[in-house]
Amino acid sequence: MTGTARGGRGGGAGMEDKGEAAGLGFLGLDRMRLLLPLPLPEKLSARTLRAHLCGFHLNWRWRWLQDRWRQVLLVWVLFWVFASCSILWFMTNQAVDKQRESLASMCDERARMLQDQFNVSMNHLQALAILVSTFHHSKSPSAIDQTTFARYAERTAFERPLTSGVAYAVRVTHAEREQFERQQGWSIKKMYSSKKQSSPSPGPGDAEVREPAEEYAPVIFAQDAYKHVISFDMLSGNEDRENVLRARESGKGVLTAPFKLLNNRLGVILTYTVYKTELPPNARPQERIQAAIGYLGGIFDIEALVDKLLHQLAGKQSIMVNVYDTTNERPISMYGSNDTGSGMYYKSTLNFGDPSRKHEMHCRFMQKQPWPWLAITSSLGTLVIALLIGYIFQATVKRIAKVEADFQKMTELKKRAEAADIAKSQFLATVSHEIRTPMNGVLGMLQMIMDTDLDTTQQDYVRTAQASGKALVSLINEVLDQAKIESGKLELEMVPFDLRTVCDDILSLFCGKAQEKGLELAVYVSDQVPETLIGDPGRIRQIITNLVGNSIKFTERGHIYLTVHVIEEVMPSLDVGTGAQYANTLSGYPVVNRKRSWENFRLFNRELNSCEMPFAPVASDSVNLIISVEDTGVGIPFEAQSRVFTPFMQVGPSIARIHGGTGIGLSISKCLVGLMKGEIGFASKPQVGSTFTFTAVLTRACSSGNENKPSEFKEIIQTESMTDLDQYISKVNFGLQVAKLVLIDKETWLKESHSMPMLVSKLRNKDQRDSPKLFLLENPKSSVMNSSDISREFHLNVIMKPLRASMLQVSLQRALGGIDKVNCRNGVVGNSTLGSLLHKKQILVVDDNIVNLKVAAGALKKYGAEVTCADTGKKAITLLKPPHSFDACFMDIQMPEMDGFQATKRIRVMERDLNEQIERGEVPPECASVQRWRTPILAMTADVIQATYEECLKYEMDGYVSKPFEGEQLYREVARFFQNQDQVQ
Repeated sequence: MTGTARGGRGGGAGMEDKGEAAGLGFLGLDRMRLLLPLPLPEKLSARTLRAHLCGFHLNWRWRWLQDRWRQVLLVWVLFWVFASCSILWFMTNQAVDKQRESLASMCDERARMLQDQFNVSMNHLQALAILVSTFHHSKSPSAIDQTTFARYAERTAFERPLTSGVAYAVRVTHAEREQFERQQGWSIKKMYSSKKQSSPSPGPGDAEVREPAEEYAPVIFAQDAYKHVISFDMLSGNEDRENVLRARESGKGVLTAPFKLLNNRLGVILTYTVYKTELPPNARPQERIQAAIGYLGGIFDIEALVDKLLHQLAGKQSIMVNVYDTTNERPISMYGSNDTGSGMYYKSTLNFGDPSRKHEMHCRFMQKQPWPWLAITSSLGTLVIALLIGYIFQATVKRIAKVEADFQKMTELKKRAEAADIAKSQFLATVSHEIRTPMNGVLGMLQMIMDTDLDTTQQDYVRTAQASGKALVSLINEVLDQAKIESGKLELEMVPFDLRTVCDDILSLFCGKAQEKGLELAVYVSDQVPETLIGDPGRIRQIITNLVGNSIKFTERGHIYLTVHVIEEVMPSLDVGTGAQYANTLSGYPVVNRKRSWENFRLFNRELNSCEMPFAPVASDSVNLIISVEDTGVGIPFEAQSRVFTPFMQVGPSIARIHGGTGIGLSISKCLVGLMKGEIGFASKPQVGSTFTFTAVLTRACSSGNENKPSEFKEIIQTESMTDLDQYISKVNFGLQVAKLVLIDKETWLKESHSMPMLVSKLRNKDQRDSPKLFLLENPKSSVMNSSDISREFHLNVIMKPLRASMLQVSLQRALGGIDKVNCRNGVVGNSTLGSLLHKKQILVVDDNIVNLKVAAGALKKYGAEVTCADTGKKAITLLKPPHSFDACFMDIQMPEMDGFQATKRIRVMERDLNEQIERGEVPPECASVQRWRTPILAMTADVIQATYEECLKYEMDGYVSKPFEGEQLYREVARFFQNQDQVQ
């Protein structure tokens, strides 16, 4: 609908009185007025209408809300009450979790410090045991007595801050008892009284003598505070005996159960065994028992230890600590109050080195934790906000109810507009398809004409007609492109192409118009631009064609200059100060400074901000091109420059009447440039001219050994341009300038007509074996002196402007002689090359369109192939049922009844069945020499996009060629199958 409404207003002055009907008639849609009974304002743009219609699809939702908004509001309030409670519960749990983590951290810290201090004392006890072993048992006589041991234990007590006393008991057997008691001067006593096993004996004088036993462990050394235990047998008590036996069997420290010390505090005894020799870590228990000679015990005051620990952490948050011995089923409290209270607590495991005994530390906060005010305020705040939103919702619903009637009317208008737009799109799609189908035939036939024996002028005419046909197809697609752009369905091809050929075709397309207006039309492609790029040549041609076409349309004198560079070439000139315009130009007319057309590109701003780099050729696969079209036309008024890229917009009302056009070309070009990851801009000055510049990111194509590029001039072409004729003549006189080809512009010839005869005579000096070839570059509009007279008089070869690469190549080749006209017709791939591949090859061509079938068959036959045609996919299946004699098949994709994809799928199934028979040895006689049967199938399509290529691979096709055939692409595809003549199917 957008194109229809605007097309009518851009059709010309004579159509203004017809209004909208004229716009519809322009596209053949005048009957669609039945779909639009409501009159539309003339000045209502498509964008404005779209803005009004954008929210109409919500009408039914508002009607539903209008009927049930009270229920919705009630649900809203209840939901947020529940959500607020959930927030309160969640944040409260988070606060509790943080408190629990804090308590766990403090409790684990205290448990770790308690274990560390306990381990320090254990290490010093082990050192004391080594001391006793060294100076008592290893010395004869002993170097330690009670006085020495007590004094040493007192002086080193600071190293064992957690022990209140130490004692050493020696191992004595029954046979050694009498001698031992005689040496010590006392008898071995019992640890506990026989009257009450649980109570220790009061002292050595009152203690009972130990009854006979297999062995004894009497205390011989003790710290002064515990010297009353000297002569007590450590094996006389059940629990003490068990600890001593476990200690000497394990070789580790063993703890007792908690008991009351002399200071009425709870403590434990840690027992270490002293061995007469150092035992390996893996010694057996029996070996340890035999090597034991004594036992060292250390008394630990657990309460003092924990009190000291809490005193060190007094500056931190206070917590309540309890220490328990949990070895037995009923825990024994070693420290802390028995009032455990209620609330949060944490339990940390203590490891004092004895795996047989278990200890735990329980921690609680001393103070009650505060209320979770953050959770309370957050939940209440959320509820208040939700209630405010509910109030706003109520007011909004009431407000919307007032404009319901307007929404009803706009919804109906939207439906009618959409129906009209769909009908227009369907019509355009059908018409464009019907036009493209015969155009493919026209272009194919033109290609076949080019393959006949034509002279240079005829080749030029046919090439121009072919380029015009391709341009016509591109112009037909512009309206569809705009629709694809608006729907986001426009895609780009990714195929190899030669940008110089694209520029050459554009020159051929516009040279006639440029000659009619007397304009100089030229193209410059930098040597840094790769010969073959991968991208969408059709879209790049569309952009450049649009820009050059606009330049020719708005230029009455001067020139149009198309340049192509890589980004790195223009980077060094970005920081150079530039003026508003240049005067030294192609035609001598001033032009705007082209650098102003790209000065706002983000790419250049990013490069300038990063670093300044010297120019270097692009080494990666990506190639950033910058393409400019410069003209000396009327320019764009400053007030209209802001809307240049707006769809369907013209600079002024008179532009459409004078020059025509739809006003969507630049809009489409901007979108295409964006799809190529580039930018487009322009610089223009009224009555001076305009320069449009765009960038594009393409991919460098990998070089192929099959490419047959012309190389006639690679060794001889070293060009040099001269503007001073006298300087060049002096170089020729002194023999400093030797040229094989000399190209002279006709305007220069006329300007320097007095010197030209002398230059020609010197260049054609008889003393030279090979005189240079002279060419006159002729502009058809210059008529001061007829070019035929000049060429006849001086025997010059004439090349007509604008200079195109293909025509220049042909002219130079013919002037040099020895050219094979047949091989140069296609420009890239000669008939002999393709003919050697396709000669006598049996090719099957499948296409439902008779014209396309004839074009494809003719294109293959000219290369020597023997072609068989089929117009349906079912016939192709019958002909390609193995075994058969065809070397390859060209399959059209879109055919009625059965398309090319389905036909290929069926053919591959038949080939797999035959290959399975070959593997099983069930080979038919006609396939006796075949190891694996597979016929190359290439898709023929005009829709050469990435999605189509992926679809071809999905159905096991071997490639594709575009319609109509072109020599280079055909060679690239068939060479993969026919390069080796002995290749087996």
